[in-house]
Amino acid sequence: MISKAEFKQLFDRHFDQIRTFIFYRCGNTDMASDMAQDVFMKVWEKREQLANDNLKSLLYKMSNDLVISNYRKSINHADYEQSMMLQSDEAVSPEEELLFEELASSYAQALEKMSETQRTVFLMSRNDELKYHEIAECLDISVKAVEKRMSAALQFLRTELLSYN
Repeated sequence: MISKAEFKQLFDRHFDQIRTFIFYRCGNTDMASDMAQDVFMKVWEKREQLANDNLKSLLYKMSNDLVISNYRKSINHADYEQSMMLQSDEAVSPEEELLFEELASSYAQALEKMSETQRTVFLMSRNDELKYHEIAECLDISVKAVEKRMSAALQFLRTELLSYN
């Protein structure tokens, strides 16, 4: 059983990591915050059935399952976000706009094709500017595994984007 104080400590220690973990899978900060809160609510509801050992792994497992479930419900959401991001008030030539849209589309497609493990490490490194040891700690893997995944992700993007031209 998890006490109120233990739960508060768990929440304080892991909420930001869980939210970031979810963000890299769904790409929406509000949705990531909501899902992270849902994960901790489920832990709170089941606190009497849980022991205070290895809860970090449980949090990541629950987060991943929730993301997958949510993704199945809203497949078209990412397409809508991408189309909204491409609309801009800046004056650019139609050719530049078309090239940007094609590049953004090919980048998004390459990220979708990339394995989840590589994509997660890549986005944590590039978007959140986390260091490899921080990524390793969040994902509960070795720094060497992070390096290998990052190298594979960069090689994959290189191949995909060069083949696009």
